[in-house]
Amino acid sequence: MFRRSFWFVTGAATGVWATVKVNRAVRRLSPEGLAATAADRALETGARLRLFARDVRAGMAQREGELHDALGLRGADPEALTARQDAPGLPAGAHRDREAAPDFPAQRRGITYNAYDRKDEH
Repeated sequence: MFRRSFWFVTGAATGVWATVKVNRAVRRLSPEGLAATAADRALETGARLRLFARDVRAGMAQREGELHDALGLRGADPEALTARQDAPGLPAGAHRDREAAPDFPAQRRGITYNAYDRKDEH
């Protein structure tokens, strides 16, 4: 008798577990779930690209400082240096990197999903 109830409970628990897994997979593969996943990945990629661009700009500034030191340009006229750093399409004195991009991704609009449903990828 005890053996039968053990296997009954084991089967019921397995059925509940399988049902939950299938429902999560169905929700994840629905159009809304796929859109949410794609949006998350796009935001993560954008954030990584922003961080990469910031690192590149920092490296460029460091290397430029090294070159200025090596060539003795530290005491040069600051307006002449600023004119060389201006972007071609921007007015004089305006730099591309004045407004640094935020480190966090922008919020999505119109896409909602339950983030806890994505934790079944163990």
